[in-house]
Amino acid sequence: MASLPTRVQINEEGPREGFQIEKGTIPTARKIELIDSLSETGLNRIQIVSFVNPKAVPGMADAEEVVEGFHKKPGISYVGLWLNDKGLKRAIDSGRLEVKGSVSLCASEPFLIRNQNRTMEENIPLQHKTMEMFKAHNVPVLRGAVMAAFGCNFAGDISAETVLKTVAQTKEIAMAHGYKLETMMLADTMAWATPRSIKRVVGAVQDMHPELDICLHLHDTRGMGIANAYAGLEMGVRTFDAAVAGLGGCPFAGHVGAAGNVCTEDLVFMCDEMGIETGVNLETLLESARLAEEIVGRPLPGSVMKGGSLRALRDKIATAKAA
Repeated sequence: MASLPTRVQINEEGPREGFQIEKGTIPTARKIELIDSLSETGLNRIQIVSFVNPKAVPGMADAEEVVEGFHKKPGISYVGLWLNDKGLKRAIDSGRLEVKGSVSLCASEPFLIRNQNRTMEENIPLQHKTMEMFKAHNVPVLRGAVMAAFGCNFAGDISAETVLKTVAQTKEIAMAHGYKLETMMLADTMAWATPRSIKRVVGAVQDMHPELDICLHLHDTRGMGIANAYAGLEMGVRTFDAAVAGLGGCPFAGHVGAAGNVCTEDLVFMCDEMGIETGVNLETLLESARLAEEIVGRPLPGSVMKGGSLRALRDKIATAKAA
């Protein structure tokens, strides 16, 4: 088992993860309000929109307006998500986002068909085509991604061997175009992961591809998000995707209770208590979490925004004792 990291990178995905799945219409101004609030927390990478077909994901129909309207803060990478060449072109044309490419494959063909309307055989040449587009626009590619890396609602359990094969394919695609991957994101897209499977799959990838940093994208449908993040920390994982207040979910996951990423403030709280640096101000982040809940107009699953931080409670107790 690897030693615990001393510092972790948290990639905030709440504005994209959350607003893409909300059934009601979220006003563009309120989306921008949350993005601007998150910009004040110390988070240094915020994914704010998806450039996808608005017929499939109506919550992202105003992607260009959101990108145009938020207030950029120096030192923060603001990024978008896309699934095809058209989406990439929209991200580039927005002119206000950091555009970095990735090689994205899926360990489950049934989910790939449902999510992107293509088979694995069809996906490989499309990834090569996307690499050519990245090269044409001088877009760097340092990251690979494997969707459904821990299990799938349509294909069942995903073996570590399948994940290793998929990771190898992503590297081969990148290398064919002169790119060398530095990071591999493993996504628990449909919340099948448990701490045991996190350690099994992450360990297998680390053993076979020690040059790659692992990023975990964990969903919390079964309440395993923070436990899986802890298992990742025990494996030495230093990068996590997260969503403020536990926003979001995958609209193509195939179950009603599809929850968002592991909750950002809960992850920051755990790291703080473990002595692991995040660069994030938890109290300011809690304000953003409460704002997110207000914007969507329903309770969100984040725990620390309800219970508060221990640091604030310790300060309160210390002040009372000193009085």
